[in-house]
Amino acid sequence: MKTNLSRNDAVEKTIALTLTLSPEAPEERERFYSALDLQRDGERDPAGGNASLAPWERAGVRGPKAPTAWTRLSPNSTTPLATFESKAFCGFKIQRFIASILLSFTAVLAHLPGTATAAESNSTQAVTLKHLEGRKRQQIAASQRMSSFNKFGFEDRLAGSGITFQHQIVDDAGKTYKAAHYDHGNGLATADVDGDGLLDIYFTTQLGSNQLWRNLGTGKFELFPDGSLSLSNQISVSASFADIDNDGDPDLFVTTVRKGNHLFENLGGGRFKEITEAAAVNYRGHSSGIVFFDYDNDGLLDIFLVNVGVYTSNEQGAGGYFLALNDAFDGHLHPDRTEFSLLYKNLGGNRFREVSKELAFREGSWSGDASFVDLNRDNYPDLYVLNMQGDNHYYENQGGKGFVDKTAAYFPKTSWGAMGIKFFDFNQDGNQDLYVTDMHSDMTKPQTEKGLNFRLDLEKGKSEAFCAVQWSEEYLQGSSNNIFGNSFYQNLGSGKFRETSQDLGLETYWPWGVSVGDLNADGFEDVFVTAGMGYPFRYAVNSVLLNEQGKEFFDAEFLLGVEPRRNQRTEKTWFTLDCDGADKNHPECNGKSGVQKIAGALTSRSSAIFDLDNDGDLDIVTNELNDNPQMLFSNLSERKKIRFIKIKLAGSQSNRDGLGATVSVRSGLKTLTQYHDGKSGYLAQSSMPLYFGLGNSEKIESIEILWPSGKNQFLKDGINLNQTLVIREP
Repeated sequence: MKTNLSRNDAVEKTIALTLTLSPEAPEERERFYSALDLQRDGERDPAGGNASLAPWERAGVRGPKAPTAWTRLSPNSTTPLATFESKAFCGFKIQRFIASILLSFTAVLAHLPGTATAAESNSTQAVTLKHLEGRKRQQIAASQRMSSFNKFGFEDRLAGSGITFQHQIVDDAGKTYKAAHYDHGNGLATADVDGDGLLDIYFTTQLGSNQLWRNLGTGKFELFPDGSLSLSNQISVSASFADIDNDGDPDLFVTTVRKGNHLFENLGGGRFKEITEAAAVNYRGHSSGIVFFDYDNDGLLDIFLVNVGVYTSNEQGAGGYFLALNDAFDGHLHPDRTEFSLLYKNLGGNRFREVSKELAFREGSWSGDASFVDLNRDNYPDLYVLNMQGDNHYYENQGGKGFVDKTAAYFPKTSWGAMGIKFFDFNQDGNQDLYVTDMHSDMTKPQTEKGLNFRLDLEKGKSEAFCAVQWSEEYLQGSSNNIFGNSFYQNLGSGKFRETSQDLGLETYWPWGVSVGDLNADGFEDVFVTAGMGYPFRYAVNSVLLNEQGKEFFDAEFLLGVEPRRNQRTEKTWFTLDCDGADKNHPECNGKSGVQKIAGALTSRSSAIFDLDNDGDLDIVTNELNDNPQMLFSNLSERKKIRFIKIKLAGSQSNRDGLGATVSVRSGLKTLTQYHDGKSGYLAQSSMPLYFGLGNSEKIESIEILWPSGKNQFLKDGINLNQTLVIREP
């Protein structure tokens, strides 16, 4: 007998969760209800049968009188078979309750005639894989109207790459799970740190050590022997590479949670020296993303440091991390927890000065990330700052002398729970469009319950109806100017944007970050979105969104082999408990003894798209939460003849990386445009060449670069395809 927790049987009015038995035996429903006797507050309900649910119904699940415990009794005795403990029944904490009840239901079913436990016949992984198979069939059917090339795929070759990095979480993202910001995970960044022409990878983690892996070519990597970047148990968050001293090699900034941020100067050959104190960027707080950009166009890269807000206490847990506040996700309602983001001006000589106050630039959103762009084309980069619980903010640069909030003029409605960001020209009209992913709008109790069966229509739809039920206007802090889901702003030119995420197929479920690249080399950039929550939530898919010639995006993660994961993995042991010892009071030890391995769903956080093995096509790397990375190698170059060019910029009057430059490649009838922002994925900025897929074009007519300095540079004739072209600013 298969059993499954289903959205259809979450009795939304009063009961948090019930159980659905498989369609093969619908008569077992009443059998289950009749067998499930409930005890409240130590007194057995005398009514029996279905009436035994009545006290739960009367109490409800959201009110202050909700039951604190329920017990299933053995027939004709007072021996409890399973206990359901009521935690928080609203907001983000409902998931922990769901996980506890799911395990408890398994214990009940073991004593019901004609049923089998999940361990015996229907593991969580098996149920998930069945849902994923259904999703694959849907995607194959939908692909019949897709014209973009999709006859290629990805293979996770982690074992063959040599990379052994393992992301490690703090207990508040696992064993003592709290609805707090630790489950937001970590970034990864890429750069050629040793100057050999190959992109290396830096992975960050919470516990354990960050690791820098040297690219040996052909998809092989080795760990750099220099351990100066390891930052052991520093509770790292993000990583960004950029050349702060214009010496031709990428330097590195790493943020942490209250352990102090770290700036490293690249000494060449893959050797680094920490210069945090001397550079005066030694802030300690709840830091998150980093943006390198030259806000005043003096040729030196400045730093925008994104701070979330206070979400921890002063008490420390295993590994030295600061324990999360129990109401961490109410932080936006507490002005005293505001932690302003910081703007550091590069003074030269590897020295910085914090200038937010002198520029009257005070950004206090609950933000995890940000990016920059030049929408008004004045050669001064503007900032877009996300807000994970409220309004995003777009700040227009005032000639390097300050920033003015112009959000309402450009983006009158923004994603309420924004998490990931990327500017790119999706339809190659020469204008930068904006894609923002929204995680937190998907995190209501009703939507989580309804999403247990992997319904595609729910995952591809907005969350406004659920949010309106779950949260008050006070909690939302006014919702009239918000979108509850991902947002995509199509740039119509002249400062006008149209929000088109639903029309273009860009809604996803539980998304984190965005990586963009031309995966099929047809001249239109595609999108990879990391997703999922991990323990104690169900599995969620990462999305590959293939760009259909700038008209719409198609879901293609199953077509291209990104889903399901290698070896059909959907879960792993998240943590281990000693139910006879120190962990005996843990909710997961209820009814259990001995050592218990607790499973959690696999989930990705950050990603980067670049050519891992130098075969001309783009591959994907992820940083997982509490697991090894995925190293997704593309076989596009084996399936078709591809044409491309990689462009590496070298500024002279502009910053050496050329960040803030606009590059246009004219090939055949197309002009392909990219704005060089280095934004490679969630919580990351990378130093890597721009990749232009050329489709069927056999020739590049011209390349134009508009440098941050204002110089225009043209290259014509004799530009070879399928090369990395270094372009130096004249």
